[in-house]
Amino acid sequence: MIEKIVSGGQTGADRAALDFAIERGIPHGGWCPLGRLAEDGVIAPRYELKETPSPDPAQRTEWNVCDSDGTVIFSISRVLTGGSKFTEECAARHRKPCLHLSEEVDGLAAGWRLAAFVKKHASRCLNVAGPRASIEPQTAAFVRRVLTEFFDAVEKRAD
Repeated sequence: MIEKIVSGGQTGADRAALDFAIERGIPHGGWCPLGRLAEDGVIAPRYELKETPSPDPAQRTEWNVCDSDGTVIFSISRVLTGGSKFTEECAARHRKPCLHLSEEVDGLAAGWRLAAFVKKHASRCLNVAGPRASIEPQTAAFVRRVLTEFFDAVEKRAD
């Protein structure tokens, strides 16, 4: 079972995962660039993120991959680009479990795929990544839907 959600605090997928964790009372955290910078300015202090020594977002991406039990990359598109592709490459380089959930490909099965991934890798600390809001504005809603389905199913099983 996931005990902590981490991300880099960027708008879009990252922020949606952190907001979800805060609303559900799930511990959250992760690394963000020095200066807590994101595309919309300074990342709010309500997000319990630690700053890396570098303002380069690549460092926070790599550290979040390394510090988690698994990474899930959310996107609308079936093709990863930019920072999302870099996240996938970091996971491969460090031999860390990684799952790409695309709304175009996975659709309504995304929650089940996430559940199978978490179970297979016994993920307790899940790194959530994906495109920033300016690239794919719909990704945040996809993240929230899939995490809600996953956690609601886990809670039902616990009852």
